[in-house]
Amino acid sequence: MPNNVKDIRERTFDFALRIIKLCYELNRRPGICREMSRQLLRAGTSVGANAEEAQAAQSKADFISKNSIALKEARETHYWLRLLIGANVMPEKRLAELRDEAEELKRILGSIVVSAKRNRSL
Repeated sequence: MPNNVKDIRERTFDFALRIIKLCYELNRRPGICREMSRQLLRAGTSVGANAEEAQAAQSKADFISKNSIALKEARETHYWLRLLIGANVMPEKRLAELRDEAEELKRILGSIVVSAKRNRSL
């Protein structure tokens, strides 16, 4: 199934798996890589956890809240990926697809939040 038609829960789950694999690789390195890996792991896996929780929201407000948190975590994950590239911890070529997916998830989740807020007022 192409990424553009994949369910947000599946897409964020796949994203989290890729983040876990990257963090496993980072944790094998000493020093700053381990610290950055911890931050990246928390944010990158939280995107999917919150998107999943949003599907069982108890109200429209809860749905918006969970997706808003997922969006914030996607933004943070994108930041850590950019930082890894910018600090030359990992080559851009290695992280470009993951960084681009984080950017796309930000757009999708942002759209979900905006749409839900708009529909709430109708």
